[in-house]
Amino acid sequence: MYPAASVPSEDQEVEVLTKAKRRNFTIEYKLGVLRDADRCRAPGELGALLRREGLYSSQLYRWRRARERGELAGHGSRKRGPKARPVDERDKRIAQLEREKRKLEGRLTRAEGLIEAQKKIVQLFGTDPTQTDQDNERS
Repeated sequence: MYPAASVPSEDQEVEVLTKAKRRNFTIEYKLGVLRDADRCRAPGELGALLRREGLYSSQLYRWRRARERGELAGHGSRKRGPKARPVDERDKRIAQLEREKRKLEGRLTRAEGLIEAQKKIVQLFGTDPTQTDQDNERS
């Protein structure tokens, strides 16, 4: 039997526990628990094992399936997520060229804007801004 839960009175402080962290089990621990679980024959032994270790039957089920698939055979840790593809040098070069292209396109756009502004100045004032003062004096 579990002790009855006590309700704190007004003069008692209530302790707020931090958020529980997810437990990580090593492969060795999982294999050890699976060995112990496989040895359980009498009724109630498996439940006692799970209570003693603080585990759920669903964890035991998943660990057994992982052992059948061979995931617990290797004692190295496996990274989660998609497998990293090897970086192709051509892909790096393509990305570099695309960055350079965007940079040059920006410079081109600014240069075209300046040329348009110079054309409008010539139309307004009737002078060519590329001519020097000496060229203007000869005319």
